[in-house]
Amino acid sequence: MDLKRKLARLTGVGPGGKTPAAPGGSAPVEPGHDANRLTGNAPSTPSHDASTVASNTRSDAGQERVPGLTPPPSVPRWNAGSIPAAPRAEARPASTPPEAGTHPESPLSQGPHPEARTGTTPEQPRSQDPRVEALRRMLADWSQRQELSTARRPPAPTPPPPGPLPVEARTTAYGTVHVSECVLPPDHHHGSAPLAAALDVEGPLVASLALHAELAGVDFQRMLFLDTETTGLAGGTGTVPFLVGLAWFEGRSLRVHQLFLRRLGEEAPMLRVLSERMAQSSCLVTFNGKSFDWPLLRTRFVLNRVTAPAELPHLDLLHCARRVFKHRGTGTRLVHMEEHVLGHRRVGDVDGSLIPELYFRYLRGGDGSALTPVLEHNVNDLLLLAALLGELVRRFRAGGAGASVPPDEDPRDLLGFAGVALRARDYARAQAFARAAAAGDRGAVGVEALALASRLARKVGDPDAAAGHLHQALTSAKGFQAATLHLELAKLYEHRLKDLPKALHHAKLSAAAELPADHQRRVLRLEGRLARGARAYSLDLTGRPQRPPA
Repeated sequence: MDLKRKLARLTGVGPGGKTPAAPGGSAPVEPGHDANRLTGNAPSTPSHDASTVASNTRSDAGQERVPGLTPPPSVPRWNAGSIPAAPRAEARPASTPPEAGTHPESPLSQGPHPEARTGTTPEQPRSQDPRVEALRRMLADWSQRQELSTARRPPAPTPPPPGPLPVEARTTAYGTVHVSECVLPPDHHHGSAPLAAALDVEGPLVASLALHAELAGVDFQRMLFLDTETTGLAGGTGTVPFLVGLAWFEGRSLRVHQLFLRRLGEEAPMLRVLSERMAQSSCLVTFNGKSFDWPLLRTRFVLNRVTAPAELPHLDLLHCARRVFKHRGTGTRLVHMEEHVLGHRRVGDVDGSLIPELYFRYLRGGDGSALTPVLEHNVNDLLLLAALLGELVRRFRAGGAGASVPPDEDPRDLLGFAGVALRARDYARAQAFARAAAAGDRGAVGVEALALASRLARKVGDPDAAAGHLHQALTSAKGFQAATLHLELAKLYEHRLKDLPKALHHAKLSAAAELPADHQRRVLRLEGRLARGARAYSLDLTGRPQRPPA
């Protein structure tokens, strides 16, 4: 079978591979080609006389075509490279005339097609494929989820009046950079926290809070706050930081310095300015900068063939926030920290998911003032870094020796601080936070705080206080939490207090806290130890000589 016939069969869909008839009942015929050779159809009963067929045959041989059979100029030529896709053909009724241009001597025209002989084609029932229905349902569900997601998305902020982008071009030794800058006074607050409180942090406290010993010797007077706005969140070489926000203290005032990338491909001067500023700083303070911002910037240094600055000690406040505020259950996004910890709610803030598209619109010649909310968003992120650092250290300092934890503190946060202090091996601070959390909550948080206080008491060698904390926690615990406390008491009475009857009593109540095999082994071991102790005691009494009566 030649290529033309294969293409015709792929495009001519219908019963018997028939090509749908053109308007007027005749199929278009290309000069020099036979329509039946293209489609592979057997001709129907001819309705033209021999002269017509002979005329078509002469025309195929290159002679003059009969005017009545010459296709109009609007009919496209049929060739192997441009065969139009045919619509689904229907069964031809008995009154439909046969196709024009059939060749009587073609080997495919030795008789009428069976459909042509009968004149009717039985209609086949169309079966519904269950996979098609499943796909339709999936598309409907996806469309509904998209509508709900769009409805939940916060409304776009009111666009600023048309105008230029609020950045200025500055000539540096490395080239032209575009900068937006402002200075905030020492008494400026972000929410309830003063920015200048970040200057009062102590290196050892920050190191304990961040569980990063390298930060203990850092001079936090020269710290550098860093936050970037990028063309995407996927990272990699295709993501470009078009706005690098920097902030540092000058005295007790905070200077905010934003480097803007006006055009793609002009990163080198901006990166060199960043490198110069980092060389004057003692550490980086970011929020998720260890995983995103700094690796992305380091990649841009390499791609632009700019020498990367020396690595600085890095304080990532995201890790601190996760440890301290994990019991809140509200997440640790930057805006959540801002609202729930500092009491600051942004009004008209641009949604982070819209920032890349706003920048791409600017690159395509859009209004520069549309990026003004993006610059304000970045400034708020930098201010939040300074305020959050000062607030975290202030509250962590309250659990130290000679200080008292404020009674109005959230017990969930106190429990978080206690866990951080425990991991930093600051047991006195952890005990103070745990007791304050237990006093402020009688529910699940209080129970967990008492369990933590029990572990701390065991670490300092006071098993009686450890048991007392666990018994106090049992008054409020239920379900699995109570079973866990019974298991801790069973271990404590068996190994530290050497009270086997109490250990067995609590072990029998801890079935839900361990695997059945482990639970059975623990109970059998304690029962065996009690039985051996009872036998040894009875033998000791039997073999001991009796005292004579006085």
